[in-house]
Amino acid sequence: MSSAETEMEPLTSGASNRIIPLLKALRASLIFVYTFFLSFLFFILPRRRRLSTAAGPPSPKKHLRRRWLVREEEDTCRRRALAQDYLGIGREEGWYRWNTSIFYGIRNNALFCRSWFPVAGDAKGILIIIHGLNEHSGRYAEFARKLTSFNFAVYAMDWIGHGGSDGLHGYVPSLDHVVADTGAFLEKIRSENPGIPCFLFGHSTGGAVVLKAASNPHIEVMVEGIILTSPALRVKPAHPIVGAVAPIFSLVAPRLQFKGANKRGIPVSRDPAALLAKYSDPLVYTGPIRVRTGHEILRISSYLMRNFNSVTVPFFVLHGTADKVTDPLASQDLYDRAASKFKDIKLYDGFLHDLLFEPEREEIAQDIINWMEKRLFTI
Repeated sequence: MSSAETEMEPLTSGASNRIIPLLKALRASLIFVYTFFLSFLFFILPRRRRLSTAAGPPSPKKHLRRRWLVREEEDTCRRRALAQDYLGIGREEGWYRWNTSIFYGIRNNALFCRSWFPVAGDAKGILIIIHGLNEHSGRYAEFARKLTSFNFAVYAMDWIGHGGSDGLHGYVPSLDHVVADTGAFLEKIRSENPGIPCFLFGHSTGGAVVLKAASNPHIEVMVEGIILTSPALRVKPAHPIVGAVAPIFSLVAPRLQFKGANKRGIPVSRDPAALLAKYSDPLVYTGPIRVRTGHEILRISSYLMRNFNSVTVPFFVLHGTADKVTDPLASQDLYDRAASKFKDIKLYDGFLHDLLFEPEREEIAQDIINWMEKRLFTI
């Protein structure tokens, strides 16, 4: 007998000697029952469910999902009609002409688009607008009209789940899809307008989308530069627990509206008329942020912050120092750390988040036009 067995003997009573074989037999039986139970779950129940589905009416879950899809399609149609009528039917007005169209994104989603072109002379450049979270391209019509007066053409695209585009209102399943759609939209515009220099413009979360798109070498070579207003570069959740549970809930309940994440009461413009126009616009989503959408914003913001040093695209970043939605110091960090040789920053003292809807919007629009013209002069 080994020394280990000798040491163990005093701890083993006669009763336990009888129980141990019994437990071993019971364990074997339990393993058999457990295996049978798993087999029942994985093989027999699914087969019965398939047979019952084929024989009977659809399950309540499938019926609910079908109803949800119908409601989503109805809402998309309603929003698309509103988007089409937002500025009337495409036509020529004075020094510019404009129109609307549908662009099919990388996942074959119908994305609502707008364009503005100068009537007199050829366009010297094209600006492609990517709007911010919860808004839509129609809000930039005034900015687009000013650009056309300087012989710039303008295109704008509503993200998925925004404006007149497909998807549940305010729901973005993946900002990487928006990034890819932006790249595909740029390629289409370049193919339709050969030889005309292109710029990308992004506001807030749209700025994060544009910066990530332009970080792709394939996209970077297609643009002369990017313009970022109030970009979402260092976004923090309303509470640390939100950031901790967001990845889980974005998988379990991605469309859920999370009221705790809303930054209620934070003004985005010092112009009361601009605020009223924004929040009374039926194409602007004003409900609580959806869980997946919020998680996507946190994810893209974190990615960009880690990769400022690798940014080489020419850019102009503009931010209000009193912005409480996105962080102006993050824009300063981008400017300081980016490897771009042609880069500029302008911080507007006391200005809020929606720069192109501030009382000084004409000044800000002119700063953007001047930067694009300066950039064109150098190429």
